[in-house]
Amino acid sequence: MWNHKDSYRVRNGIVPASAIEHSSLGLVFFPAFDWKISATHPERQERLLYTRDQIVEEGLLDVPNIREYNPIVADWDVIERVHVGAPDLQSWVTDAHRVSAGGAIAAADAVLQGEVDRAFALVRPPGHHAMAMVHGIRGFCTINIEAVMIQHIRQTYGVKRVAIVDTDVHHGDGSQDVFYHDPDTLYISFHQDGRTLYPGTGFMDEFGGPQAIGANIDIPLPPGTGDEGLLKVMRELVLPILHEFKPDIVINSAGQDNHFSDPLANMNVTAKGYAELVDLLQADVAVLEGGYSVQAALPYVNTGIILSMAGLDYSRVIEPNYVEQHQSANVTKYIDDLIVKWKQQWARRDEMAREALVGHTDRWVHDYSVYYDESGVQEQRRETVRLYEDKIGWHSIESYGNYGPYAKQSVYAMFIPWQADDATREEAFTEARKAQQRGGLQRYVVVDPLGSGQIELKGK
Repeated sequence: MWNHKDSYRVRNGIVPASAIEHSSLGLVFFPAFDWKISATHPERQERLLYTRDQIVEEGLLDVPNIREYNPIVADWDVIERVHVGAPDLQSWVTDAHRVSAGGAIAAADAVLQGEVDRAFALVRPPGHHAMAMVHGIRGFCTINIEAVMIQHIRQTYGVKRVAIVDTDVHHGDGSQDVFYHDPDTLYISFHQDGRTLYPGTGFMDEFGGPQAIGANIDIPLPPGTGDEGLLKVMRELVLPILHEFKPDIVINSAGQDNHFSDPLANMNVTAKGYAELVDLLQADVAVLEGGYSVQAALPYVNTGIILSMAGLDYSRVIEPNYVEQHQSANVTKYIDDLIVKWKQQWARRDEMAREALVGHTDRWVHDYSVYYDESGVQEQRRETVRLYEDKIGWHSIESYGNYGPYAKQSVYAMFIPWQADDATREEAFTEARKAQQRGGLQRYVVVDPLGSGQIELKGK
């Protein structure tokens, strides 16, 4: 059973709890010197260099239970077991993206090999807006570095049940997309309401695909939410759901743009509030996501997170421009009501799972569009899910991209679930070849994450 106060090493018998005085923490830094939106954009190398300067100034790298690790370069193979690119991944993915994903992998390796209790990957570029299909850059994200990391740990260590808690102010629509049909990956996101902020998604009715109802928890919070609101959501909603789900490992997509000084959002969270949030969650691995108050907030928020994850005192962490934040009574009432609604929906998840299948036979089809705000691509998708009574089925995407630097692109992608048996795998390949025979798209690809990886179907 997952216990939010125990590290991965304790839960898996690597070390006894009595042997741990302070949690050991691994840190991975990669500021991505060769990747930036522009010289003055918050998404640039300085956003991590300021943090590193602060950590060095505080002497945190000299603390005995904090250990620094170097990132690695993620193999193309592990990336291609998560993503399909149009026209291909190489057209979009830079070396910086591969090292960022490799930094997350290095952090996870340090934890799962029993070298540290927890790890924090402070890496750029970010990833949680990147979907399984990649036509370009969305919300500064090209590949989903947490998803690539999770693919690695499943493939390498046999980890099955994974929980992702996304604390970024923006809904992680990419992470949701990658895992929407996987009942063994719980994605929880609390974020500023999508009616008021990019990407405009992340509502209660996005509850997981037809074979994974209850595995996607979106908690849209009102602008003006502060420490009080976030901590209440964590205590009263997120932690109880985690206890019921019983994950083998917990990942924190550690966005920091809920901070009161962040220029891209409208929340009122403080650096100390973040540290307390992290202390409650006790994630095994944290991966840096958004946060664009480059000098006023990030060095201090990251310092608080590091102290918290290392089991050290974070009570004196305070930003130089700190102003006492007050959450309004209306915001508090809204959050209280939202928690009640979510508890009711969570209790009905089995009933809702049955209702989701009403009117469907062995196929579930969904049409929708995706806009790539950084690349100007408008994508149209048709998603088909194979429904079985007793196991997880494949899902396919027919994807058509317009505009952007590569003109019109079309890809058929078949995604085999990592839980697939031989019969499911065989049927998925058969279905993909049938689609290829019908024609009409430029590429036909099968992704077999724990099998043969990504396979390009050639000929007819």
